[in-house]
Amino acid sequence: MSRLAAGVVLVTAQEPPLDPDDPEAPGMEDVGMTATAFMSVSLDPPLVLVSLRTGARMDDLLDEQPLWAVSVLAESQRHIAGRFAMKGRISDRLLFEDIPYVRGEATGAPLVGGALATLECRTEQRVTAGDHTLVIGRVLTARVPSAEGGPLLYFRGRYRQLG
Repeated sequence: MSRLAAGVVLVTAQEPPLDPDDPEAPGMEDVGMTATAFMSVSLDPPLVLVSLRTGARMDDLLDEQPLWAVSVLAESQRHIAGRFAMKGRISDRLLFEDIPYVRGEATGAPLVGGALATLECRTEQRVTAGDHTLVIGRVLTARVPSAEGGPLLYFRGRYRQLG
């Protein structure tokens, strides 16, 4: 499957604070995950699908709460994809610190500035498939904030650009 080129997205959501006793902690924590297994499922109703490794933080979070967002990354956003794909990474709060984003009006989740497209979703269905969970979401909002640049792709184990 490494020979199949895939678009790269950042899936984001919010969760309750990890340390509710910390008075400095924000009311909600932002969580992000790079994904390459993302696709459109249906136009009517508008549905998309993201594949999450079973037991991953995002899989567990979206099992608890249904609202999430997707930013379709541009070729210039390779650093964002790499940052949120790291294993054993630092807290997501620090990862979002220097990334421009706005909060989605329907989900409150971060939508990355400069993304080629952004979507806000509500989970409609979860399907177990081997060691992954396929999360099908109804699109609540869709925007094309930036028409600049091409898509970020993943092919043969590396991030790539068209052309």
